[in-house]
Amino acid sequence: MIDWNEIDTVFLDMDGTLLDLHFDNHFWLEHVPLRYAQSNGISLTSAKSELLARYKDAEGTLEWYCIDHWSRELGLDIALLKEEVDHLIAVHPHVTDFLEAVRAAGKPRVLVTNAHQKALSLKLNRTRLGGFFDLVVCAHDLGMPKEKPEFWDLLQSVVPHDRQRTLFVDDSLAVLRSARRSGFRWLLAVLKPDTRAPSRAVEEFPAIRDFSEILPSAPRS
Repeated sequence: MIDWNEIDTVFLDMDGTLLDLHFDNHFWLEHVPLRYAQSNGISLTSAKSELLARYKDAEGTLEWYCIDHWSRELGLDIALLKEEVDHLIAVHPHVTDFLEAVRAAGKPRVLVTNAHQKALSLKLNRTRLGGFFDLVVCAHDLGMPKEKPEFWDLLQSVVPHDRQRTLFVDDSLAVLRSARRSGFRWLLAVLKPDTRAPSRAVEEFPAIRDFSEILPSAPRS
């Protein structure tokens, strides 16, 4: 699936790739509607229906990932609400083994995420994963989500890399398509972003169940 001799750099998504997407799915589909219903004196069913439509309108934009945007739009303190359920934040199996093996193989590890800075800080603090990366790139700092082709040129200016020799792992097929159009050769999808949901059928990209399937070997001395 991966020829590590052809890989110089490793780019990794966070939510659904390194971290269990169950936290985000529960937060946006259950917890936010509950608090929104309570705040506005409406039924949970009505809140879910309204919010799903608003989420759909923002999908694929930087606003969709922006905590400040949703705080303004919904009249809720989204960052505070995330802390109410942050016990659900969890690292996928074999992630730390993989990150340590990539370091031992001498390849830079770069977290490339659409997550808002506040969510990123909460999750890295909760999981202690921050120390496993050589660099962390937040799409909000670049002003462009990964779904947009312009993102990859902006990323190139921040993290010089050869797209033919960079492995990029993401659970979003829309993001992977964007990376493919931008010239990335080594792309991997994730079959089970949410551990509480069934595995997905992914046909257009190679895909992994967990990171134990692609552990690199340390270079021989």
